[in-house]
Amino acid sequence: MVGKITIIGIGDDGLEGLTRQAKETIKNAGTVMGSSGLLKKIAESEAQQRIILSADLEQVALLVEQPTPVPVVLLASGDPLFYGTARFLCERFGKERFDVLPHVSSMQLAFARVKESWDEAYLTNLATQNLDRVVERIRSAEKVGVFTSDEVTPSALAGALLAKGIEYFSVYVCENLGSRDERVTRGKVAEIVGQTFSPLNVMVLVRQPNVPDRPAAMQGKRIFGNPDELFLQSKPKRGLLTPSEVRSIALAEMDLGPTSIVWDVGAGSGSVAIESAQLASGGQVYAIEMDAEDYNLLIENSSRFGTRNLIPVLGEAPDAWEDLPDPDAIFVGGTSRTVSHLVQAAWQRLRSGGRLVINVANLEKLVAVQRALEDVAVELNVTMINLARSQKQLDDLRLEAANPSFLIVARRPTSP
Repeated sequence: MVGKITIIGIGDDGLEGLTRQAKETIKNAGTVMGSSGLLKKIAESEAQQRIILSADLEQVALLVEQPTPVPVVLLASGDPLFYGTARFLCERFGKERFDVLPHVSSMQLAFARVKESWDEAYLTNLATQNLDRVVERIRSAEKVGVFTSDEVTPSALAGALLAKGIEYFSVYVCENLGSRDERVTRGKVAEIVGQTFSPLNVMVLVRQPNVPDRPAAMQGKRIFGNPDELFLQSKPKRGLLTPSEVRSIALAEMDLGPTSIVWDVGAGSGSVAIESAQLASGGQVYAIEMDAEDYNLLIENSSRFGTRNLIPVLGEAPDAWEDLPDPDAIFVGGTSRTVSHLVQAAWQRLRSGGRLVINVANLEKLVAVQRALEDVAVELNVTMINLARSQKQLDDLRLEAANPSFLIVARRPTSP
């Protein structure tokens, strides 16, 4: 017979902290399962079978799926549905198999100890989440609650935050909550680095008032449309950088999402690739450049902007992209004599529904690219961009025209 299992959350105060219903359920159970530490918190009974569980949830699942002719209790820490055992088991076997009697979670206790509400906090568990992704979510959060792990300790998380320039939080490390040796350590992010804490801890971060979402080093730098002078350029090729206004329009036409895969073909010093990486912060941007000097410049520019999801590729297209994942968007700078051939080769790799954006500076290349794409693209649009920037001459303000350029935008048909 497959009977119902009651999952009971228990704190460091053991039976004393449980409700009457939870105590009665444990007393009447034929089998009680849990870690050795949790089992020690309840009184032994000769009528009960006690099964010690490891931290391996698959072992727990194997025991749960066995027939249970007697009432079974599974002990868990805190709230079993909050990043806990009950959540895993309900997803694996269905909710109808279990009853859940929660205890106060250590996350709730941590926020109570620092006297902060947690209803709008970003809550996460570093045992199951990618560190880089967590750090980026923390960047713009007001409050954060983190279950750290053996691999990513409070010190390690604080170090990762500092490396990204995220220093504007007050940090609380709450250890052994509910036990006699409970301790709460408060400090700045930098002060947590190098400190050692109990493995049983919750880290709470509270944003300091009136601070920006970005570190001081990024002030004056935009997500896109940065002034051209913010990018290092080689002097002989100065002026070949995609101008900020053209770059902004091109990025809009690329229709990037948070996790887009992007190719920047002929990346130069990397302005389009860098701003693509900032827009698609959860994706990957491949900056393909054949000139070694420009390749080194794009690496340095990427470092300045902190775009870790930008992958520089030294090589000549199309051979350089042979092993790259198919992109959602491709930008091609049209200075190459063979731009029309590059466009045709790139089109074959573009994902369904993806966009190809080409920037060219003269009519000959515009016509060549149009002819290369007119038989395959569902949508093919051309925009001519004329720019004039102000120049002060003595007491007069005049406008100096820049060379016009063209953006060709093609969308690949969406697969049925």
